[in-house]
Amino acid sequence: MTGRFVIHLPISAPDLARAKMLGRTAGRLLAFLARIDLGGITVSTEDNQGVRHWVFCDRRLDGGRRCVLRADHETPCTARLPR
Repeated sequence: MTGRFVIHLPISAPDLARAKMLGRTAGRLLAFLARIDLGGITVSTEDNQGVRHWVFCDRRLDGGRRCVLRADHETPCTARLPR
């Protein structure tokens, strides 16, 4: 045992794009909690949970923080959302 536990919270969405959007929204709403790892949020189909799609970019920035933009973004990584 690593002493780390992961919470799996099934939420349904009609397609992959909306599932990713919902995952990003939920992650950002809970980001104030120190234990939330935005870079670890993934979505999958119910029938094939072994195939996961990243919701956020998982690149580490200076200071150990992760990029807060969506996965596969084309702009430079950032620790804060653009206004």
